[in-house]
Amino acid sequence: MDPRSGFCPATRTFRSLRPPNPLPPENMPLSFPSFALSRLPSPLPAHPAFLDASTGAALSFPMLLSRISSLATALRTSVGIGKGDVVFVLVPASLNVPVIYLASMSMGAVVSPVNPLSTTSEVARAVSLCKPSIIFATADTARKIPTEGRPTIVLLDSARFTSFLHNHEQRQEPPEEVWQSDVAAINYSSGTTGRTKAVAQTHRRLIASAFQVHAARPRTPDDGPVVTLLGVPMFNSYGFNMLLRGVMMAETTVVVTTTRGGAAGVLAAAAKWRATQMFVAPPVVVAMARGGVDPNELPDLIRIICGGAPLSTASASAFHERFPNIDLSLQFGSTEGGVISNMVGPKEYPRVKSTGRLCSGVTAKVVDIISGESLPTKGQGELRIQSPSVMKGILHFWA
Repeated sequence: MDPRSGFCPATRTFRSLRPPNPLPPENMPLSFPSFALSRLPSPLPAHPAFLDASTGAALSFPMLLSRISSLATALRTSVGIGKGDVVFVLVPASLNVPVIYLASMSMGAVVSPVNPLSTTSEVARAVSLCKPSIIFATADTARKIPTEGRPTIVLLDSARFTSFLHNHEQRQEPPEEVWQSDVAAINYSSGTTGRTKAVAQTHRRLIASAFQVHAARPRTPDDGPVVTLLGVPMFNSYGFNMLLRGVMMAETTVVVTTTRGGAAGVLAAAAKWRATQMFVAPPVVVAMARGGVDPNELPDLIRIICGGAPLSTASASAFHERFPNIDLSLQFGSTEGGVISNMVGPKEYPRVKSTGRLCSGVTAKVVDIISGESLPTKGQGELRIQSPSVMKGILHFWA
């Protein structure tokens, strides 16, 4: 095997050169929330789990756990939600969203987040694909929900939802067993052709994805907590996975709850809340490269993780010139495949024409689309991957 690329000439397969991630045994019954929350230190961190970038409202780790427990109990006892039921989430970004995600998955339900700006026809398409048992919405987004065959609708701006978060003590009932191979989430992907697809993600896939983004530079206790600005939407696969990762890593995640500011709004939030790292899409990096923010306004920022779309070589080079002390980690992935490759460490960050090395546990082949033959290095063809962070399948295709 080539020690630089991980390519094996005998099998024409690329293998990851990263050390293995500490994944739990595959046959162990385990949900993503139970795994992530079990990794939190005791006592729980004093810093917030989530911050609203616009209002400064904070959700502490103790309050997060309390609300997850209360909401899960309410869904089970007041609404009748159980394992395998789909929880459709059609709401703008807020501190309530991660609570809904984690509470739903903790009881074996399947969370399905959708862009709140979707059209009525797009919402109808998503509802027809995932067939939800309950829909979380707001007064504005509820208007988009099809009237025929409507499931239970709970408005986040209602007294009922507030009671779900605070007034339901956990009952000592034997929990329904959740396996890592169970579907935890349904995300939506435009793919390369055709209509929107519903992509089924397992609990194990979410655990593996959370491990794929490694810690930045080594930190000491004097450095304080990691403050992560989530500059991408909570409803798409990228933002969804990185939101969950922040909980598992006991970081403070700053949530951008308004989209009106665009890239400038993301950068203003990073400066205001002294972010140490950001998850963003290319427009934010481009804005920084073009002078959208003064380097002195981001004294705590040490790393930017950029994904979701390609970043041009020119923009990456310009960024490095303006921000030589901030690491730019490019990553490549998809809703279906998870994070496939990323940059780790000072030797990889300057390579502006690359998206790093294969992530831990990933194997890949490049295959000729006509002959089906696996190609050697530098061959051009179809990329095929095998990884613990690959989807379970496209809904209705794998069932």
